[in-house]
Parts: sequence; C-alpha cells; structure tokens
Amino acid sequence: MSDFADKILRLKSGEGNDDKGDKRRANRYTWTGTPQGKEVAEMHGRDKQILRDLAKKVAEIASDEKQEEKRQLWYAHNSLKPVRPMVLCFPEGAWDELLPQSVLECQDPLARSWEWSLRAKIYIAEHFCTDEVIDNTFSVGYVYSDTGWGRAPSYIRSDTHKGAYKWEPPIKSYEDLQTLRYPEVHIDFQETERRLSLAHEIFDGILEVQLRTSFWWSMGLIRELALLRGLDQIMIDMCEAPEFVHSAMNFLAEGRLRWLKQLEELGVLSLNNGNHYVGSGGFGFTNELPAPDFNGKVRLKDMWGFAEAQEAVGISPMMFDEFVLSYQVKILEHFGLNCYGCCEPVHNWLDLLIAKVPGLRRVSVSPWCDRKVAAEKLGDKFIYSWKPHPICVSGTTFDPDWIRRYIRETLEIAKGCVVEIILKDTHTCHNQPWRFDVWTKIAMEEAERFAN
Repeated sequence: MSDFADKILRLKSGEGNDDKGDKRRANRYTWTGTPQGKEVAEMHGRDKQILRDLAKKVAEIASDEKQEEKRQLWYAHNSLKPVRPMVLCFPEGAWDELLPQSVLECQDPLARSWEWSLRAKIYIAEHFCTDEVIDNTFSVGYVYSDTGWGRAPSYIRSDTHKGAYKWEPPIKSYEDLQTLRYPEVHIDFQETERRLSLAHEIFDGILEVQLRTSFWWSMGLIRELALLRGLDQIMIDMCEAPEFVHSAMNFLAEGRLRWLKQLEELGVLSLNNGNHYVGSGGFGFTNELPAPDFNGKVRLKDMWGFAEAQEAVGISPMMFDEFVLSYQVKILEHFGLNCYGCCEPVHNWLDLLIAKVPGLRRVSVSPWCDRKVAAEKLGDKFIYSWKPHPICVSGTTFDPDWIRRYIRETLEIAKGCVVEIILKDTHTCHNQPWRFDVWTKIAMEEAERFAN
C-alpha cells in the first residue's frame, strides 16, 4: 500500500484527530501510525474475508505493467530528468463525497479503516487518470503516544460541518515559555505486533504487509509556535519582543530535533524513497536515498525532509530568514533531500530557500505564488510542484474549458522547469465526484500535449 493510501485510514476511522495536524491529516489517505487510547476488538471472519477480497482487487491493479511505467516516470522526474509533467489528485476533504462511510461493510473499527483504505486505492485506479502508483503493499503503523510540549491550546469550534475554529494559546508570557517541555514518543510494541500479526493473517499471499509509520508531516515549527502563542501575537512579538521569538523557536527546534533523534534511535523510522507521499505533494521515488553508508537502520539522512511556513505569510523575506528559516534549517540539514512549501506564496523567499536549504529538491508553487517568478528562480534545478487552485473542482460551477486554459497557461509559464501538477485542498466537489475524473483527464491530456 502506498503512503497515500495509508494516510487517510486513521482519519476515516476517527483516530488521530488532534489539532496538531489539520494539514497533515489532509494529505493522502491516513496516518501510518496509530496513537494509543483505543482498544481494537476481535475482528470477525466476515470482516477478514471482505478485506481479503478487496486486497485481491488491489493486487490485480498493482500487477498491471502501467504501475511500473509510472514508477520509472517518477524516478526520472525526481532526478530532474523529466519525461513529462507528472499529474496527481488528492481529494482530501472531498473524500467524504467520493467514498462515504456508508459504503463500508466491515463492522470492526480497525477493519473499517483498513477497508476504506483499500477501497480508496481501487477508486483511484478506476476513476483517476493520474500518476499515482498502486502497489502490492499494505502498511501497518506503530501504535504510539506523544507527550507533546507540556502545554496545549484550547479550541472553540464552529457547529458547521468542516467549519472554522479558533484557539486560545497557552503561552501568555516569557515565564509561561519556561513551562514547556521537550516532546517524547512512547511506542506500544505489544499492540503494534498484535495488529501487524493480524494484517499478516489477513493479507499474506495477497499483499506484502509492511510495518511503517509517518510520524510527522512538516518540520515547519512556526505553526507550533502559532498554536502555543497565537498567530497575531507572534507577528507582534517579531517586532516588539524579537528575543522572545528567538527563544521560543530555538526551544522548538531543539525539542523537535531531539524528538526526531529519539525516533531514529528507537529504530522506528521508515524509508520514504519509494511510493511514499513526501512534502505537500509528490512521491519519494529516488535512487539518491538512502545514504551510501546505509546499513539497514533508517536515519534522517536516509529520508526526504519537509518544512513549510504558512503561518509566516505576510512577513518580509528578512524576517522570514531571521525568525523562521534559520531554525528550520537546523532540522532540514539532517535529511538527505528536502521539500519546501505548501499553500504559502514562496516567490519572495526563493532566493533564501535555494541558498540555505540543504538538499532542496521540491518546491511548492501554490495558487497564491507568482508562477512566473517561481519558474525563473527554479528553472530545471528543482521540482516545480504546482498546486492549481482547488476552485477548479470545489467551486460552485465547474468549467472544463477554463481548467484546460489554466493548466495550459501554467505549463507555458513553466516551460523548461521540472513540473508536477497536484490538485489538493479540495474539501468539497459539491457532491459531484465526476469532477475529479474530468479534471484528471484534462490535466493528463495537457501534460502529454506539453511533452510532445
């Protein structure tokens, strides 16, 4: 199972719904790790048979030679030798309208989450014309708990489904900052082994069962500070209390690095150099990882890293460098290759990112980024990870002709770049799932046209 399939599984089963990872939870299908706190009942035979039948369909899809062709396209793309622009589509919040809970047949909560994951892979293969690779693996994540920073914001939520929320940050003063503690991970190896054994029982002979967990999404840090201190307040602090911001960011960077090193020492990290979601979109296929001295135990330098700074939108490049990037680099320098950016417009930061982020390979060009500036700065030295505006699918109207013009225009702007087209942040399709089918068909047609 690819990481994209893994990452929605927990989301759909209701697990991992903390407020630390709204963005990361939107990434592929589920989290590959499972926090402690939920007991899993004995899975009945009928549930197991449903899962086996679905796994057989996934295995059949995975055996198609087209999957290997896609793999090779990704290897070339990530080595900056593209054959054509790559195309991906992540429905994210709109999955509720494509594959609602009502279609699930299993009864056990864990079985239902696994079922959803398998059905999502089948749905993608049957509906989307994209470069997502459907492989013959099924991932089971470590069961774990995370102590956090010792203080956490409280949330006030809207009654509206998928509505907004605001939070009350706990850090009100410099003294409060001293109450934070470094986070730690605690692995429940016994429960992890139980679930892994269950997966082997169900899928052996059909899919290859793997133990792998994506413990994090971004090493951005600035979002963690915004949750602890308040977004408005950190903007004020950068002007009125800069040393406070430096102290806080230094603590967060040190704590997060210690956390990563703990995972490394525990031996629970997994390579992400294959069919694994990396950054804010794209897949990790590369022969440049792991590092040449890899001995079987995964280290940070064997992996793709990622950071973004969406909460820093609006500050100057100088302030971004001083208060954000300088601390992110302390972490990113430990990874073998790096991705940067998500929804924030990075065009004014590109000179800094190119100069300071070690191993930079993939850069997000969001709907709010100047596409021309990004094309000029990135050229053929980095992956131009273009995220079309989600209104293409999520708007009240759907206009295929406009979509085609929009994609064609961007490809012309990015001529000479290593382009990938990734539709995401689509939190509704107005209950018209076919919109995604049409978008992917148009995007692939334009990608192939551009290549020819």
